[in-house]
Amino acid sequence: MIARDRLVKICDELLCPEKFKDYTVNGLQVAGRAQVGRIMTGVTACQALLDEAVCWDADLVLVHHGYFWKNEPVTITGMKRRRLATLLGNDINLLAYHLPLDAHQTLGNNACLASELDFQVQGCADGEPGAGLLWLGSPSKAMDSVALGEHLTQRLAREPTVVVAHERRIERVAWCTGGAQDMIELAFEAGADAFISGEISERTTHLAREMGISYFAAGHHATERYGIQALGEWLAGEQDIEHRFVDIDNPA
Repeated sequence: MIARDRLVKICDELLCPEKFKDYTVNGLQVAGRAQVGRIMTGVTACQALLDEAVCWDADLVLVHHGYFWKNEPVTITGMKRRRLATLLGNDINLLAYHLPLDAHQTLGNNACLASELDFQVQGCADGEPGAGLLWLGSPSKAMDSVALGEHLTQRLAREPTVVVAHERRIERVAWCTGGAQDMIELAFEAGADAFISGEISERTTHLAREMGISYFAAGHHATERYGIQALGEWLAGEQDIEHRFVDIDNPA
């Protein structure tokens, strides 16, 4: 067991949320019991994940996508009320880290995606490692856009949407997990042959084709499954607590 406040402090010191201008509140979002012995991790604090947490008797739910996003309605009604009622009624803590978990040098989504895809990390295009969100590197071997799409399908168990913008071999790649498709211009300016993120917009296709940088929308959920698992496993290894990751399927 570990005191909840001690665990939150460990996560805050590890992920440094104060360094990020985010769209949500990072850290403890809903307070539950004061002692934590079981942590359940997941990508998003949806109702299905909360129900699993109740069944497993989790003390704390740790996620990448929590609540209280900027510009969302502040009223506690409907879905939001049901989710909060589940947490409060079962005395479960909710701990969430958004951009800080994307950026972390070893446990973050971008770092873990690089490991999953066998990319050699060469730095970030928009900041120092640990703060930057657009990562740069190279695949283990040069390949064309079709082969990279097949590699993503095999490793992430999800077929990406691919915009083939050229026929040259991909030797330099940029990536940012989640909904970062609009970073494609920065990826191009950084000299990447390909850019990988989670989602695609209508404009992304034209940008990719006209700039000559192949684009891969590999899934918001699929690209962000790994950081939260790594964080949960790290905490379990460092502290006397149990950890369980639950993957609530999401095709987006």
